[in-house]
Amino acid sequence: MSTLPVIGAVDGSDDSLVALDWAFDAALVREAPLRVVHVQQYAAWARPEVLPAGRPVPEDDPVLDRVRRYLDGRVERPATEYVALAGAASAVLPELGAAAQLLVLGSRGRGGFASLLLGSNGMAVARDAGCPVVVVPKPGRDGGTSHAFRAVGERDDRPIEPGPRVVVGLQVDSPDDATLSFAFAEAALRGARLQVVAAYTWPLHLWTDATAQVVPPSHDQDAVEAETRDLAEGFLAPHRERHPDVRAEPYVAPGDAAGHLVAASREAHLVVVGRHRRRLLAPARMMGSVTHAVLLHAASPVAVVPATPLEE
Repeated sequence: MSTLPVIGAVDGSDDSLVALDWAFDAALVREAPLRVVHVQQYAAWARPEVLPAGRPVPEDDPVLDRVRRYLDGRVERPATEYVALAGAASAVLPELGAAAQLLVLGSRGRGGFASLLLGSNGMAVARDAGCPVVVVPKPGRDGGTSHAFRAVGERDDRPIEPGPRVVVGLQVDSPDDATLSFAFAEAALRGARLQVVAAYTWPLHLWTDATAQVVPPSHDQDAVEAETRDLAEGFLAPHRERHPDVRAEPYVAPGDAAGHLVAASREAHLVVVGRHRRRLLAPARMMGSVTHAVLLHAASPVAVVPATPLEE
């Protein structure tokens, strides 16, 4: 049985070459082939409705020629193929995810506005692809230094333990096994420790039905935090059994989950987040607000993992 490839999407920008380096390394550690894909946008005069999306481009591709030169000379390298396709990247790349184990692209490529931290193609691929998608940010993004995305209770002077680190978000009220499985597997491949961020809402604000007044919480914060930690440990237990060499450390704290994940992304190898499941009344694929915020602000690459399908 052949091993599914890691796809590295390139567009000729420097940002896409940074992402290609990440894809190259991911293919090596997985012992998987690397498929470098350039999606050429339709020409301005063409009618997209009469051109098959994702059709091969037979002509020489200067973007792929540049990539070949960029990768030349690397002694250790995965089996690599180069593919040029025509169409819209936001439509073609997600379809390729059905035959890949991982799809990697840069946060913003050619044509992107400098003020946007994630282009429309990156958002569409992360939302729609059938495999996990890694979005690699532009070098130099600091992650979590702005006031809006500084984690509650996070001490800026707290030293970060050296060594590779993978971060994963865990919603204890709706955990997704696929997200945790991917995070543990990535940490095992990299020999990294796994930081599991489980945030809980505090203070709890309750409203009375009659007067619409805020009622003080009846729960003690220590009890809520302890319950959150117990739930997190329970969800982590089967993954620890499958990956006994991975040191998984729950980080339980009050506040906004996105803020904690963005703060934890500093000097991390990867942040792993889940994508929303499809719901009966919302059959289209969706991106949760936490995942959206992490993609926009994290300092490290972000992996968006499709959710485990709900049983019919």
